[in-house]
Amino acid sequence: MKLIVGLGNPGKKYEKTRHNMGFISIDLFAEKAKLDFDKEGFNGEYAKGKIFDDDVILLKPSTFMNLSGESVFSLASYFKISIEDIVVIYDDMALAPGSIRLREKGTSGGQKGMQNIIDIFKTDEIKRIRIGTGEPNIDTIDYVLSKPTKEELILIQNAIELSSEALFAILEHGFHYAMSKYNKKEKHI
Repeated sequence: MKLIVGLGNPGKKYEKTRHNMGFISIDLFAEKAKLDFDKEGFNGEYAKGKIFDDDVILLKPSTFMNLSGESVFSLASYFKISIEDIVVIYDDMALAPGSIRLREKGTSGGQKGMQNIIDIFKTDEIKRIRIGTGEPNIDTIDYVLSKPTKEELILIQNAIELSSEALFAILEHGFHYAMSKYNKKEKHI
């Protein structure tokens, strides 16, 4: 069984903010996979279904970003999902808007939701898809909790689309294949 987690903050107030790129991305993926977030539990909303030959659970923690690991750990423990079968999607200020980066392990880069997951699982060997939101020119908290500009939104929507494609590639061909396809270096002109 595979677990795909989109990170974000619950509630209308946060819906289209930079910090909710994980939620927005997993919603698009669920729509394309024809899965509904029709279950509640484990401090989150989740969907279950089959994609290709894999049993898959999609999770949106409702714990608020900084405590995301509680929800992920609770669900993974209940369904006996190993750490190797978990992929987390979240926003990353270190990446330019419109870019995504797949990684098999590493630090959280300061992203508090991912840090909480690393802390609770006691390992940084957690697969992830980072969606670029760009460097802030204002206070970090204000930045991640605000909505992208129209120009940024066009780029970020492209990254969300790419992350959805990458998830299908991961499930069909494996994480290494998806990394080689979607971790393209940006060309400078």
